[in-house]
Amino acid sequence: MADLDQPQHNDSQHVAELRLALRQARFENDLLREANSYLVQATVTAQTLQDEAEATNRSQNEFLAMLAHELRNPLAPISMAAAMLERMPDLTPELATLRNVISRQTEHMARLLDDLLDAARISSGRITLDVAPVTLADVIERAVETVQPRIVERAQRLEVRVTAPELTLNGDRVRLTQVFSNLLGNASKYTQDGGQLVLEAGAGAAGVRVTVSDNGTGIAADVLPHIFDLFTQGPRSLARSEGGLGVGLNVVRNLVHMHGGTVQGDSAGPGRGSVFTVDLPAGEPMPATPEHPAASAVQHEACRVLLVEDNVDVCDTLKGFLMLDAHDVTAAYDGSAGLALAQGGGFDVLICDIGLPGLDGLEVIRRLRAGGDQVFAVALSGYGQAQDRANALAAGFDEYLVKPVRPDSLLELIDSLPCRQRRHQRG
Repeated sequence: MADLDQPQHNDSQHVAELRLALRQARFENDLLREANSYLVQATVTAQTLQDEAEATNRSQNEFLAMLAHELRNPLAPISMAAAMLERMPDLTPELATLRNVISRQTEHMARLLDDLLDAARISSGRITLDVAPVTLADVIERAVETVQPRIVERAQRLEVRVTAPELTLNGDRVRLTQVFSNLLGNASKYTQDGGQLVLEAGAGAAGVRVTVSDNGTGIAADVLPHIFDLFTQGPRSLARSEGGLGVGLNVVRNLVHMHGGTVQGDSAGPGRGSVFTVDLPAGEPMPATPEHPAASAVQHEACRVLLVEDNVDVCDTLKGFLMLDAHDVTAAYDGSAGLALAQGGGFDVLICDIGLPGLDGLEVIRRLRAGGDQVFAVALSGYGQAQDRANALAAGFDEYLVKPVRPDSLLELIDSLPCRQRRHQRG
């Protein structure tokens, strides 16, 4: 009887094992399905987060561009008003002092805007370099010239030592100048009135080495590792009237890295000054350029200027400034009126804002060029990104200036050869 029951027992055990294996397989399959579901969900979440991050970055850049535009608009008439004060006859010492204050603070605001926008462009990879051979001496000279007014204002002493002026760099002249002017400006900002600044430039292990040192407030040990991070600032006393956005050194580091170099900061501690060292690869020696006799000074000629600008303060102050230089200026406050005046002809120069109501500046110049008008056209805008400039030039503008424009630069542009040539061709 036991022998007959044995096969049944074996079958039951086998069935039980099969059922157990089946349950195990189902369990593992459920785990795989759950894991796969989590993987798909994680992939979708990651893509969503990436899309959101890219959208946030785009929104941030658009916001910063709009912010710069809106802030540059009021800076433009302030800058022009300061320039007009300088040209007024019998300017009293008090007015001259006020004019200098207005001019310096306007330039300071413009620099802060540029640093903020550059930080955003670099972080999003939207900045490119116009690389060409440049001399070390030229870059240093331009940087010192940019910062010199601030240094003089604070009665600080700047010693410049360029031991190898013949050294060259393969880089963007404007951006390299920005690097060293930012370092000098930073040194001046954190050094007391009457303090000492030293800029040394010459050969280094990497090719070129530039150091900027000061005897100012110094940097605390806990802050030093983070000085190149975005929005990082050292402590400021309550008496400090000039602050910052904490972006200048971040821009410096990124621009130096884009040129294949390194930058580092050092300080012995609070109250013991700081030293910033930039190492860059040297470029090939520049070929000697033949000397040309100095060109004779060009006689100033009054031009007929059409100014199209919807901001009344900007328009009126710019018109008044140009008229002080004996130019004949006609103003229009919107694109349609400006286009109608321009199509009437007789103008040597068109200065046109881009963000006009109704008919914007790009459409104004497109219609003028389509009609064969060759007036020398200057775009004037609060938008300063490379794409904004490219769009304006592609539409037909000859030049693109960002507000607040330097008054002397605008006058030089109006007195330039293209303007005079068109004037004589028409006459």
